[in-house]
Amino acid sequence: MSVLSESASVTQSGEPEERPQSAIRETPTNTRRTIVTFGASIAFLSFLDRAAISQAAPSISREMHLSPAQMGLVFSAFGFTYAAFEMPSGWLCDRFGVRNLLTRVVMLWSVFTAVTGGAWNFPSLFVSRLLFGAGESGCFPGLASMFRTWLPPRERNSAEGIKAACARWGAAIAPALITGLYVWFTWRQVFVLLGLLGVALGVIFVRWYRDDPRLHPSVNAAELALLPVPKTRSASHGSGTAWKAIVASRSVWALGLQWFAHYYGFYFYITWLPLYLYRVRGLDLRHGALAAGLPLFTAGLGSLFAGWATSALTARVGGTGRARKLMGYISYGGAAALLLLFTWVSNPVLALIAMSLSSFAAEFSGPISWTTAMDIGGENVGSVAGFMNTLGQLGASVAPAVTGFLLQLTGNGWNFTFYASALIYAAGALCWMMIDPTAPLNISEPPQGSNGYREQGQDISVCYGRLESQNSGTR
Repeated sequence: MSVLSESASVTQSGEPEERPQSAIRETPTNTRRTIVTFGASIAFLSFLDRAAISQAAPSISREMHLSPAQMGLVFSAFGFTYAAFEMPSGWLCDRFGVRNLLTRVVMLWSVFTAVTGGAWNFPSLFVSRLLFGAGESGCFPGLASMFRTWLPPRERNSAEGIKAACARWGAAIAPALITGLYVWFTWRQVFVLLGLLGVALGVIFVRWYRDDPRLHPSVNAAELALLPVPKTRSASHGSGTAWKAIVASRSVWALGLQWFAHYYGFYFYITWLPLYLYRVRGLDLRHGALAAGLPLFTAGLGSLFAGWATSALTARVGGTGRARKLMGYISYGGAAALLLLFTWVSNPVLALIAMSLSSFAAEFSGPISWTTAMDIGGENVGSVAGFMNTLGQLGASVAPAVTGFLLQLTGNGWNFTFYASALIYAAGALCWMMIDPTAPLNISEPPQGSNGYREQGQDISVCYGRLESQNSGTR
């Protein structure tokens, strides 16, 4: 009897419709939980290392005699190269696998974090931050691809929520953590310590992780049966044909533009917010530092809530695509309305609560954006996620400059900057009208068979052949 007759049939998306009976008798292992832990850890450390430079800025500026303009270029350097290399890194992920890509990402960004501690003047500092941005590019497309491979669809929303929350909390705790470390270390030594921490994480990841769950020794047959059926890479995997489909896709462009809106609003909190609280709301530096972390903390809570709420909403409205669209409208519409409310509140505490609720709502868009990139991209998820995140990082890059321009143009009229953010949030909501969240890219592939690519049925046989061999070994 063939293996296929004993195993599950497969849906169009590549998910098994039912598990083999031999796998059902086992209790699934939880290797995929470790996958989520790795994803959350990498996201946390990436944002912690990004935010560390802002806390070290006073010491760096004083020691190297940097002007405000030079310090501004140092802040922006990361975004320049991160955006420039995001799409190529997504392509590398699709072409050579998550393990190779994320190992490169974690190692390089950690090395250049440590190199930052060795900078001696403005040019060396600026170059180290450019290299840091290039090294970290591809991180989140790689994580999206990893989750798509290792997690069943019903677990992806919560996993994305956890990952996004940890990223926001990495930025949120950076000021307090870096300040605490200054009791024992100089700013240079802190950057070296952060670099060593990243290298250690990279070594653990590359030794433990496998691109194919079937090859991981910690995965038993029952857990493997829960995961998507691995597919042999098609001729379009990471190819020019795939990129043509990406560029021609209305959904992909709309997905990227709404992510631009997301990051445009988010980057105010890690750039201009402390100065705003000090100059306009009258908070001293100590209380201002605590207040500036609150929107980032609630952003993390919003990510966690969104992961749960999207799954619950999907069951209620009867469709994944409909639930994601509704969450997109709620996210950006709510963020815009609450940010406008913030401008009308004179009490500093109540105003900060309104701003934090706006940040909370904006993060509803995080899990739905990444899971939509997974479903649209399919095996080209790295490329689609890279395209989306490039436009997002473009929003992050232009937001601080636009804010400064508006302040200069309006004579420090801060409310105009919030009106602009609210307007862009509203545009993000409109983008979800043009997104089909579950329709994969329309990629025309050459006929398979003559060029050495296997048919899908052979992949299923390989997958469930291992299931049977594992179970026969335990009987």
